[in-house]
Amino acid sequence: MIECHAEGNGTVRVTFRLPDVSAADRICVVGEFNAWCPTANPMERVGNDIVTQVLLGAGRTYRFRYLLDDERWENDWEADSYVPNEFGGDDSVLDLIQFAASNGGA
Repeated sequence: MIECHAEGNGTVRVTFRLPDVSAADRICVVGEFNAWCPTANPMERVGNDIVTQVLLGAGRTYRFRYLLDDERWENDWEADSYVPNEFGGDDSVLDLIQFAASNGGA
């Protein structure tokens, strides 16, 4: 699940939330917003979920995926859309375009 809240000044607080059903020891959200860095946004277990928050610029879309144990890629099946990637799979897409008008632009 992805939750988005306008923060003002053209930013959106995005909460990436997964149910804690994975046997993975380490899960990170990796995407265009962190230059696909596999360690930039680790997720933490909070109750029955695995969660992280990221501040992103409004007014654009971002490709992303989840990286489990530094070897397995997963999509967010509640993403706004999906686009093919150069590895023969798909990337999840987060659409923050609708936040640009109400949030003062990107």
